[in-house]
Formats: sequence, structure tokens, C-alpha cells
Amino acid sequence: MATKVVLIPGDGIGPEVSGATVRLLEAAKAEVEWEELEAKPIVGHRKEDADADPVVIAVNRVHVALKGPLTTPIGSGHRSINVALRKALELYANFRPVKNLPGIRTPFHNVDLIIVRENTEDLYAGLEHVVVPGVVESLKIITEHASTRIARFAFEYARRTGRKMISAVHKANIMKLSDGMFLESIRKVAEGYPEIEYREVIVDNCCMQLVMRPHEFDMLLLENLYGDIVSDLCAGLVGGLGLVPGANLGDNAAIFEAVHGSAPDIAGKNLANPTAMMLSAVLMLRHIGQGDVADRVEKAIHAVYREGARLTRDVGGDATTEEFTQAVIGALA
Repeated sequence: MATKVVLIPGDGIGPEVSGATVRLLEAAKAEVEWEELEAKPIVGHRKEDADADPVVIAVNRVHVALKGPLTTPIGSGHRSINVALRKALELYANFRPVKNLPGIRTPFHNVDLIIVRENTEDLYAGLEHVVVPGVVESLKIITEHASTRIARFAFEYARRTGRKMISAVHKANIMKLSDGMFLESIRKVAEGYPEIEYREVIVDNCCMQLVMRPHEFDMLLLENLYGDIVSDLCAGLVGGLGLVPGANLGDNAAIFEAVHGSAPDIAGKNLANPTAMMLSAVLMLRHIGQGDVADRVEKAIHAVYREGARLTRDVGGDATTEEFTQAVIGALA
């Protein structure tokens, strides 16, 4: 029986990369039944506002979604739909594997990182107000509950997949209470996983070490804001956000998504690279128990990159979205 999945095409290049990914999964004979919905701004901050949103209702019902990029206005306009969905669905773990693709030349080879980011609080709680004209206060919220939950997620993943080391990234030398609580919560969890090496690294030093010696890291565990920034930095190690998949995971639902932006400047021009969306679908297929199909799709993507003749402009080729997609479909074993 096919697994029902909510498809959120997104905006900008979203419908193009989503459409390419759906065609690829259909060609690979993935057993997926799509329910396509448009994500709109969730008005208001009450839980009742989010619970009534059609996308939230649908994902709560089928438990899985594949989402294209969505534009977030800068400095004004509606709040981030991405953040609102994560909060409404309690998708507390942002999960990003970062690996080199064959044929893509970067300063580092054999990069293999897992980024685990707490997804529900920190400055992303969006608690801001004007104190007096010209002065704005933003509140950073860190709780023991959320910190313990994301730590347990990371250590369980490490144990299940054979990862050897987790590095907690922080700024507790300055934010002694908030980041201090984050670290203390992780330390308590780490005691239950003696086979996994645990260490702590200040976020600015972490960024420097990543661009000098990324192979010294295995898994990175971060608060929300640090995780957002550092995960993009890590994507740059392997060629950029267009090549890296992502997932937002909770106990009852999961949204898999390309982590890049909506690129409105090339929308509708058949130029977008659907790789990140396709690799996010690979994560989704493994999540829903279709690992064999996921392996076939991933191998086909790697084969096209290894051959190098049908790559999009952002990675040095001249292929269109359609030409790249057809090449991947043609490479399916």
C-alpha cells in the first residue's frame, strides 16, 4: 500500500524542483500517494491558529510531508512559514547530513557530517518588542526540556548509525545561563552513551575549525540560531545549499525539505537545480521504510554527478532542470 505524503511545492523555484522530484520518484516506482497543498502564512501566534491551518491538519493526519522552498520576507511582512510549521507540528529536530557529491570539486574531500539543530526555541521563538523608540528587545528562550530532547535525539541517532563523536556547539562563555543550561542538559544525556565521544566547542571556534579541518568533526549538536548558521557553513564545504538535503523531525510528524531559498530570480526559467530536493526525498523514502528505492534514487543522482555531462549551471554545467532530471531518471538501475 502506498504511503500518503503531503506535497508542499513551495514558491519561486519550488514548483520546478518539487515537480522534478515527484517525476523521479514515480520513475523509481516509489510507493507514494501525494496530497498536494499550498502553504500560506499562519496568521496569529495562538496554538489554535496553527492547529486550524490546512497544511498542519494534513501533516498531522498522514505524518509525512515533502516541501519545496518558501520565501520569508525580510524585516517586515508575515512570519516565516517554515518556522511556524515546525512549531505547530513540534518538529523539534532539524537534521542535515552533509556529504560530498562525486565530481563536484571543493577544497575538502570525504566530508561526512551530521548537523542536528534544536528547532523550536532560542531566538527563533520570535519574542520581540520595542522597549522605547529606537530600542528593540529579542528574547532568547532555552529550556531544559527542549535541550534534553534534542540531545537524546542526537545520541540515539549516533548509537543507531554507528557515529562515534558528538560535538555540542555553544557560547556558554558569554551566555552562561542559557547556553550553560543547554550544555548541562546534554552532559546528563551523554552519560548514558559511554561508547560515543562527547566534546564541547565554542561556536566561533567551531566555525574556524570547520573551514580548516572539517574531518575532525562527526556530528554537531546546536541550538536553533547557531544551527541555522553553521549548517549553511557546512553546506558550503561540499558545494552549497543546492546540494544538501534536510529534514525537520518530531515524534509524530516529519517534513523533508530542500534547505536552499526560493530563488525568485530564476523561477520559471528551467534553470533550478533539484538535487537538494531529490536528496531530501531520499531521506523521506528511508523514513517511510522504502530504503531500496531510496538507494536506487541516490545512486542515480551520484551517477549523473560522476559522469558530469548533464549538470545545472550552479555546479558548472549547462543543463536545464528538465535535462538534469531526465538524466537522473535515465540512470536509475
